[in-house]
Order: sequence, then structure tokens, then C-alpha cells
Amino acid sequence: MAQHAHLVRRVLELGRQAISGHVEGLAAPPVRRKVHLHSGYARISVGGQPVELFYETAGTGPDVLLLHTAGADSRQYRDLMADTALASRCRLIAFDLPGHGRSDLLPGIVPGGHSLTTEQYATTILAAIEALGLASPIISGSSMGGEICLEMAYRAPDVLGGVIACEASDHVPGRKVPWAKHPLVNESLFVPEWVYGLMAPHSTEHYRRKVWWGYSQGGFGTFAGDIDFYSGDWDGRDRISEIDTARCPVIMMTGEYDYSCTPAMSQATARKIRGAVFWPMPRLGHFPMAENPQLFAEHFTLALDHLEVP
Repeated sequence: MAQHAHLVRRVLELGRQAISGHVEGLAAPPVRRKVHLHSGYARISVGGQPVELFYETAGTGPDVLLLHTAGADSRQYRDLMADTALASRCRLIAFDLPGHGRSDLLPGIVPGGHSLTTEQYATTILAAIEALGLASPIISGSSMGGEICLEMAYRAPDVLGGVIACEASDHVPGRKVPWAKHPLVNESLFVPEWVYGLMAPHSTEHYRRKVWWGYSQGGFGTFAGDIDFYSGDWDGRDRISEIDTARCPVIMMTGEYDYSCTPAMSQATARKIRGAVFWPMPRLGHFPMAENPQLFAEHFTLALDHLEVP
């Protein structure tokens, strides 16, 4: 089944249409030029060795740092960063984690040997904030990026201006599968098919294909190594209740079609954090900023309002 995941996914997709009918999505969006983006490299230290991080920025105003999902890179945010209303309100910054996208490989890690930990992830974010000269940035991410937002609110509240944690929970079991890095399975086909169904049926084929294609380019073992954090090393159940939202406000949002981290899981987590704000996002799934950036921008704007961003 894993070797033919594309066929399995299509059968399930057709079955859903047969039972529920065709879901009307947005019209195909116009192709946006990337002239609004400014890119560069910043040097940080990982394990005592230098690593060049690729980053892109758009807009002006308070700093908002955007974190990509497992096995992906900052291209997930390009269409959101093209939103002129957001770019006129804040400075959006997205970077590729080491060993992802256009950033350097992790020092001393053999191909396929990557395994992300909470400690490594958190220290990399703090190093990126320092290297990029960000001032009390708001950080936001989805999936593993949402999880680490909660960790950062606990670990470094005085460094941040708040967090917007999407598709996040204090613990997400059951997402580690051997097929993500198996010698008999085509990883560049299986991984994007594995995550494709996490998107809402309302999202256009244009954006869903972009998410699929990005995951197909993730690099050997990158997705599996990130899932080691997302559904393994990360477990905030013993400390998220200690997050002080007076020092670091917490906003949580989850797409209604996310079955990896469901809205109910996110809401239960938010209830453990005194002062946290949560709402579900209708017609969105696990990759809201990439699968439907126009609709996600509405929720993101509301989150900035809650954080009192001018």
C-alpha cells in the first residue's frame, strides 16, 4: 500500500466525493510574482559549528517569525507573505531549518541520520532570532512549528512578543511510520501522499499541488527526522500549564480538517494554559498558510489583533 500511496489516496478522495459530494473550493489564484521578497543568509552555530541559514522577508513593522512544517521549508509562506495588508502591518520573516530547503546541512549528520529534538529546535530558533537581529518577535508555525511555539512560550517568554501556534498540541502520538524512510518505498512519492489528505477539500488544487511538490523535494530522511520531534521527542504535557501568558501571550488556531492534530486536541491544550486563546479554522487543514493563504490570512490578522500588533 505504501508503494502505491498515490493510488490509495485517489481512491479515498473519490470515495469522499461519492459520499459527501463535490466540495466547491476557491477559484485558481493568479500567479503572484516574488518581487516582494528579500532573501539572504545568516550564520548561526549548531552543535558548536557554523551553519548558514537561508531566510526571506517581506513587509515592514513588528517582527513576525514564521516556522515551516516537518520535512518542508520556508517556501510554504511565500503566498502568505505576498498579502499586502499583512506586509503593511508587520515584517514577515521565514527561514529554512538547517538541513532543509536552501540552508546548510547539519554539521556531522550523515545523509538520512537527521533526528530533530526539542532542545536542538529551540536553540536553533533562538540563534536565528539573534542572528537576524529580531526585536521581541512574534513567532508562528504550524504542525511541528506550532508545537515549538508552545515550547518557546515556556522556555523564552521574555524574548518573544507572543506566539501564534497553529495545528499544535501538547502531545501528538501516532504519526511516526516506517514507510517515511524505508528502502522499499519511494520516499519522494510516499511522504507527499501521506500528508496530502491532511489538507481541506476546499483548498484549490493549485495550492495543494504546491504543498505536495514541496514535500517531494524534502531530502532523504528529513521528514522522518522531523517527525521524531513532532510525534516523539516533543511532549509538553508536564510544562505547558506553566506558560505565563502575561509575559508571552498564546494564540492557538487549528484547521477543522486536520486529523493529525485535531481542533479538539488543540482546544484541550489551550485550556491547560491560563490566558491562552483558541479558535478552530473552518475550511482549513493541517497546512493553512500554504493550502489556502487567503483564508488563513484572515485568521492570522485576527491573531495579530489579539496580540495588539498596530
